[in-house]
Amino acid sequence: MKKKEYSFALSTAVILLVILMMFSCKNENKNTAETSNIDTTEEGISKDLKWSERMLLSEIKRFPEASKLDFVDKARWSYTNGLVLTAAKGVFQQTNKEKYYDYIYDYADVLIEDNGTIKTYDIEKYNLDMIKSGDVLLYLYPKTKEERFKKAADTLRKQLENQPRTSDGGFWHKKRYTHQMWLDGLYMAEPFYAHYTQMFSEGEEAQKAYDEIVRQFDLIQEHTLDEETGLLYHGWDESKEQKWANNETGTSPNFWSRAMGWYGMAMVDVLDYLPEDHPGREKLIGYLENYAEALLKVQDQETGLWYQVLDKGDKEGNYLEATGSSMFAYTFAKAANNGYLPEKYLAEAEKTYQGILNNLITVEEDGTVNLNQCCAVAGLGGDPYRDASFEYYVNEEIRSNDPKGTGPFILASLELNK
Repeated sequence: MKKKEYSFALSTAVILLVILMMFSCKNENKNTAETSNIDTTEEGISKDLKWSERMLLSEIKRFPEASKLDFVDKARWSYTNGLVLTAAKGVFQQTNKEKYYDYIYDYADVLIEDNGTIKTYDIEKYNLDMIKSGDVLLYLYPKTKEERFKKAADTLRKQLENQPRTSDGGFWHKKRYTHQMWLDGLYMAEPFYAHYTQMFSEGEEAQKAYDEIVRQFDLIQEHTLDEETGLLYHGWDESKEQKWANNETGTSPNFWSRAMGWYGMAMVDVLDYLPEDHPGREKLIGYLENYAEALLKVQDQETGLWYQVLDKGDKEGNYLEATGSSMFAYTFAKAANNGYLPEKYLAEAEKTYQGILNNLITVEEDGTVNLNQCCAVAGLGGDPYRDASFEYYVNEEIRSNDPKGTGPFILASLELNK
């Protein structure tokens, strides 16, 4: 080959090689973008999207792995994941964008082993909080037909079968919280229990399960309702041994915003699955009506929001709290949309939602949405001991973007089509 021809051939080969490498890199990047759960656009999160999608994208940016939601370093089975992924399900159904389904699926894929074992979960703790993420399994199983998801859901149902109970049949919140019912537990367990029953139980077995679900609401009403205000106390200790328990009633001493929020969401979500002809439906709707009326009496009229300790808005240290307010917006909107509450509660939900946007939401330059003034965590008893005093509730950590607020904010956004 002549030198000129050789040079031309070499140049051509080099050019072809560069083109091939560019094409390969382009495809590699394309595949990465397609399989990633994160919104990878240079523009960030578009302000043209609905708030529901903007907040979900913000959550995915903060927590690219759904198994590490709630500011943790290692994958874990927990209730906050189930809460946010329930919201993600709604966004996926509204947008049909596969990355939202993938985000949900990845959580179960990481934490459910081939034999149905749930990683990081210990049934012997009998912790109602651990039931919540079972909602993810009940969503995925019909779509995927993966038996491991059904087996894992069966395990959670088995926990409920053997959950320690009060003398009148109320689920203890956790095995180590002996003789105690918390409002939180109604949301953690009952929507899953009702949905599982609808999917897999029939006849007498189903009837027994639905009756027990309604019974949990009956008992929480009986033991934690304050007749004077219509509000419900955070918890009840049947033994009256806890330092926080009233010597006569066994109730904790304050009305915590998020506890009431959990309870409201529990009622509207269980009604999705309770049969139309079950007598418990009307009973739950009655509880919901009284609950909503009581909340309006302690709402901050200027903002439409609620305080961390509901009935002490004028007390120093109290603050307008994001997680409870978001939960109430969702509860009111869903209840009104489904005809459980009068239409005026849809307007109330709109008012609260606007209050959240005006007072608790900030947006970064790249479009990331933040929900501020979230109570990070609050409970009863334990070590260090939580005494349920006003001072305890208002001095717990306050942070932005707690999933216990962002999840309900997305749910409220979906109900209000925002």
